[in-house]
Amino acid sequence: MSDVVIIVNTLAAVLATVVLIVRFRFNPVVSLVIGAAYLGLATGQGVDGTVKAITGGFGDIMADVGLLIAFGVLTGAMLQSTGAIERLVQSLMRICGPRGMPYAFSLTIATVLQSIFLDVLLVISAPLARSFAGRVGKVGLARMATALAISLECGIVFMVPGVASIALAGLLGVPLGTMLLFGFMLIVPTVAISVTIMSLVFRRGWWDEAKDQLPGAPAPAPGDSAGLGGSGSGADVVSRDGASEGSPAPDSAGSVVPSGATVTAVRAEPHRQVPLVVLFGPLLLALALIATGAVLEVTGVEMGVVSIVSQPVIALLIGLIGTSLVTRYVMGQEGVEQAVRSGFRESGQILILTGVGGSLAAAIKAAGLGEILGQYFSASSAAPLLMVWVIAAVLHIAVGSVTISAITAAGMLAPVAPLIGLNPVLIALAAGAGSLFAVHVTSNTFWLLQSLMGQTTRGTLKTCSVGVSVASIVAILLIIPMSLVV
Repeated sequence: MSDVVIIVNTLAAVLATVVLIVRFRFNPVVSLVIGAAYLGLATGQGVDGTVKAITGGFGDIMADVGLLIAFGVLTGAMLQSTGAIERLVQSLMRICGPRGMPYAFSLTIATVLQSIFLDVLLVISAPLARSFAGRVGKVGLARMATALAISLECGIVFMVPGVASIALAGLLGVPLGTMLLFGFMLIVPTVAISVTIMSLVFRRGWWDEAKDQLPGAPAPAPGDSAGLGGSGSGADVVSRDGASEGSPAPDSAGSVVPSGATVTAVRAEPHRQVPLVVLFGPLLLALALIATGAVLEVTGVEMGVVSIVSQPVIALLIGLIGTSLVTRYVMGQEGVEQAVRSGFRESGQILILTGVGGSLAAAIKAAGLGEILGQYFSASSAAPLLMVWVIAAVLHIAVGSVTISAITAAGMLAPVAPLIGLNPVLIALAAGAGSLFAVHVTSNTFWLLQSLMGQTTRGTLKTCSVGVSVASIVAILLIIPMSLVV
């Protein structure tokens, strides 16, 4: 089969997947499987080969990342139930002061809190960001809303254990410790530079309070459930107010939230109070162990027990066990069980979507697209990184899902890396960066930010769509120089 036919059929499969999701409102999971099946049959893989690619791709990525995603989500659900995030943000305010709050807030969410399901993290952190906006200074609401949007979206694709970062690492065979170290080196300057750029733009007059903010909406005090009343006990429910009626919107984690749907964060009243470092200690220990494992791997050092516990699955399991013990002490056994039930509900859709993303990637690899593209790239060229960024950006504009666009784009370029000697972690980061471009009205995150932060649709387009797009561009501009030395 000619190279042109393979390229055309690959593009047709991706386009068909997008059309099924956007135009015909098919579930993304079903659409991805249909796209993979079409590609396999159209490129001569046969029925058996196509089925093998679909099931094998699903199984391979689940074997690599399934437990990691589950452990991370469960840990995040327990942290959410203890009220740890509210306490952390309030501590940052005391330490950093009003001027440093947008930076401290965004960097903390981007690097420390990524085990928490994105929509739940948004529901919890947005009221806190909004309550601090008045103390930040000029255009405080715009700056805090932008800091929140950038940190949430960057964290999910760059920082372990963010769902998309784990999926990308598994798809490309990148050791999780390597993904953690490279992701951390990228996310810190990306978030800081992007927040600075947007702050300067807003201060120069791009933010119009009369048109970009909702009038008369009082900022909730820290600890309010979601700016809707309540003291943090019981169920905190935030509806997707302001969303246009019509088609379902895939959220940042890839799930589809129907019009009018709600995002619920459940938290009971803590029985006991413990120091903040105790609440986050197990998760931070797990991340430190994973990073240690990456350093040991690079240096070729064997340290017995340390080498074992620094394996990502073991490290995150240790973090999960430690967090569950702390949560049990703080919330009681019922609190732990409630958090676990919530975590399982969230992790199910994430796992299925990640798996079928791997199915499409496997079908693309089996079609031979990597060998074709490898003829035109060299390891010293920025072309493959720019290409994966553009593919991910276009897919995200069409579909509105960070995870789907990142996995699909990475899957198309994954076979190129070994052929040209390009470090696959760079493809993972470039795919993640591209998938951040133009978060807009097809994203559930967009509407949650609008309602929770008291913005108009016009204001949310500035803080979320433009702000995260700036981060996407900053990230790829940082990744390309990295490729020259890695």
